[in-house]
Amino acid sequence: MSTSAFVLPVSLALHLLTSAAPGPQNTATAPSQEPAPKSPATSSVKAAAPVVSKLSAAQQATAAKLVGPALAEGHSYARLAELTDGVGPRLSGSESAEAAVQWALRSFQADGVKAWKEPVKVPRWVRGEERGEILPSERTRGLPLALLALGGSAPTPPEGVTAEVVEVSSLEELAALGDKVKGRIVFFNHTMAEASDYGRFAGLRGRGPAAAAKQGAVAALVRSLATASLRTPHTGSTRFDEGGPRLPAAAVSVEDALTLHRMLQGGTVKVRLVLGCSELPEADSSNVVAEVRGREKPDEVVLLGAHLDSWDVGTGAHDDGAGVVMVMEAARLIAKLPQAPRRTVRVVLFMNEENGLRGGRAYAEAHAKELSRHVAAIEMDSGGGRPLGVSVHAGAGGEALLRPWLAPLEGLGAAKFLVGHATGADLSPMEPARVPFVGVRVDSSRYFDVHHSMADTLDKVDPQDLSRSTAAVTWMAYALAEAPGTLARPTAPESDTPPPAKK
Repeated sequence: MSTSAFVLPVSLALHLLTSAAPGPQNTATAPSQEPAPKSPATSSVKAAAPVVSKLSAAQQATAAKLVGPALAEGHSYARLAELTDGVGPRLSGSESAEAAVQWALRSFQADGVKAWKEPVKVPRWVRGEERGEILPSERTRGLPLALLALGGSAPTPPEGVTAEVVEVSSLEELAALGDKVKGRIVFFNHTMAEASDYGRFAGLRGRGPAAAAKQGAVAALVRSLATASLRTPHTGSTRFDEGGPRLPAAAVSVEDALTLHRMLQGGTVKVRLVLGCSELPEADSSNVVAEVRGREKPDEVVLLGAHLDSWDVGTGAHDDGAGVVMVMEAARLIAKLPQAPRRTVRVVLFMNEENGLRGGRAYAEAHAKELSRHVAAIEMDSGGGRPLGVSVHAGAGGEALLRPWLAPLEGLGAAKFLVGHATGADLSPMEPARVPFVGVRVDSSRYFDVHHSMADTLDKVDPQDLSRSTAAVTWMAYALAEAPGTLARPTAPESDTPPPAKK
C-alpha cells in the first residue's frame, strides 16, 4: 500500500503547526511505568501560564522543518507497517527479535543515522500448546476456555492438570486461605474497566501465580488485564522466585473469567489445563543504539527510548511498535536538519522490556560513566494515540525551562504540562543517576483494549494520531537538545516521589 494512504494533507499539517490548540481533550491515562508491570496513572493538566512563544524566527523555522514533515509525510506509519507486517511478533530471544534488530539497523542506515548494536543476554521462554476447559458437571456440559499462557509460566504434564478452582480477588485474600488452595487451581479475578485500573490489578498477574505456588496450588488462571474483549485473552509476564516453586499459569478472556465467577457461585467447578511452554537457555541479543551527534556539546545526551521486543501474540503495533517508529522518526528528521542541535540526540531501542527488562539494565550498566551527562530522557511506550501534553521529572525550574518550547505543540493540542509520572520501564535503571525524565504523554485510554493480545495489530493504530505524537516527540527531543540550558537533576528517583496533588 502506498504511504500516501497514511498521510495528512500538507495544508492540514501546516494548519496544525500554526493554529491554536484544539478544545479540551481527554487528558487521562498515559502509563506510568516501573520495571514490571506497566501501569497507567490518571493525569491532569497543571495550572500553568498560557504558552507564549519566545522562539526566534530561526527556531520557528526549525519547528516547521520537524513538525511539518512528521505530520505530512506518513513515514512513521509506513515504517510501523514494515515492522509489524514484515517482522511480526518479537519476543526476546526469538528469531523474530533478531530480525527486528537487523531491520532497525538497516532502517537507521537508510536514514543516514549512525547506529550500532550493544549486547544483551535475554531469557528465552517459548509458548507451546495451550488449551483449557471447564469440565462437565451436573450444571454444564462443559465449556472450552479462551486462554494464553503467561510469560514465565511452567508447563503442565503432557496430560495436563485437572483440579477444582478457587477464586480470589487479591493477594491478601489468597494468603488468608492458607492451605485451602493446596491441590487447587487458583483463579485471580478482578474488575478492571479502564486504563487507570491496570496498576491496581497487575500484581495479580505478576505476583499471584508465585504466591499460589508457595501455598501448594497446582495452577493459576488470571482474568485478562483488558478494557475491552471479544473473548480475547491478554498475556503478560509472571515472576517466580529463583529456586522457588513454579506452576502453570494462564490468562483467560474477560468473558471466560465472568463465566467462571458465575459458575463458582453455584458450586464446585473443575478445570483441565494443558500448557506446553518451555524455558530454554538464555540467548544473545542486542539493544540498538543510534544517534545524531550534537554540534556544540556532543557529550551531553538527550535519550529517546522505546522497546523493540513485543509479546509473541499479535504484532506489537501499539506495544511498542508505535513508540519504536516515533523515536526512529525523530532521529531521521533531526538528522536532516541543516544544523544539528547543540547536544546529542540518542535513540535506544531496548530489548526484553516485556519479560525481563534486561535491555534497560544493560544500557544503564554499559553507560554508567556517562549517565551524569544524560541531560534528559524520554521513553515512548504507551501506544500510538494522539499527544496530550508533557510531564517533567526534574529539579526546580524544569517546566519554566521548557514552557517557551511548547509553542509548536499548540496545534497538536499538546502544549500543556500534565501531572503524573514521566519515566518508563526501560528508563527506570537510570533513576539512581538522577537523569531528568520528560514524558510526551499520549492518549492511552483504549490501549488496554488490545495490549498483549492477538489484536495488537497495525489496523488498531490511527495514522493521524501516530503522526501527531511523532511530531510532538520529535520537537521535544530537539528542544531538549537545543535549549541553552538543561533541566536540573531531580533530588530523588521518581518512584520515591509521591504524585502531585491534582489541580
